[in-house]
Amino acid sequence: MTALTLNLDSIKLTDEQFFQLCQDNRDLRFERNANGDLIIMSPTGGETSNSNAGLTAQLWVWNQQTKQGKVFDSSGGFKLPNGADRSPDASWIPLERWNALT
Repeated sequence: MTALTLNLDSIKLTDEQFFQLCQDNRDLRFERNANGDLIIMSPTGGETSNSNAGLTAQLWVWNQQTKQGKVFDSSGGFKLPNGADRSPDASWIPLERWNALT
């Protein structure tokens, strides 16, 4: 996967502006690093996409059995403590943390 990183020091997108940019361009996948740079992700190939789907499915099945958290695919975005906005291929959050979110 190839990514294009844009330095946005002169713009400083707010969280709301970043969200709106993502909503206005749903065919593209955006992330931001801790410096506020915009990362435009290219689509994955067939093999990678297949592997990601399998990983998400396994995580989901495990969570259905254990009921210990929430599972998200690559379309879920997360604000990290360092300020970055990331969309991992698959993710899981324990219920205690999920329920503590506002």
